[in-house]
Amino acid sequence: MARIARKMLQHFLNTGSDTYAVLGHALEEFSVEFNADIEKKKNILGANSIALKGYEKEASVEPYIADPDDPVYEFLKGIIDDEKVLDEVKTDIVKVELFGAASTGAYPATKEDVFIEVVSEGGDTTGYQIPFNIHFAGNRVKGTFNPTTKTFTAEM
Repeated sequence: MARIARKMLQHFLNTGSDTYAVLGHALEEFSVEFNADIEKKKNILGANSIALKGYEKEASVEPYIADPDDPVYEFLKGIIDDEKVLDEVKTDIVKVELFGAASTGAYPATKEDVFIEVVSEGGDTTGYQIPFNIHFAGNRVKGTFNPTTKTFTAEM
């Protein structure tokens, strides 16, 4: 069986009014950390009990080198310029499995609410950098996403 190329798993960030931009330009790595909430106990008989209660997912986008033609840049610049907080930094992200079975140009996808945390701005001689973290907030919805039209359709 062939391996799945990394480019076949893409994440699209909603940069406002259901305008989605793919994450990956100038990124060499992007991983979602699940940070499982695990409870371990040992009873008086020495038996172990493990309960996985849930996940506190997050991802780091670093470096993010600003590109005025990238809608992600405008979204991040808005957070920086207006020092946005709370629901002002809430949006959603769509994970698209381009290796999945396509139907009329749409692929299996999940959409989830996220909060964007800008870590810093500036950087070195490689360019103006705005590293940021993505904190997943839940409300996961399964559906399909068309990368050409950048539209998400929820499952019925």
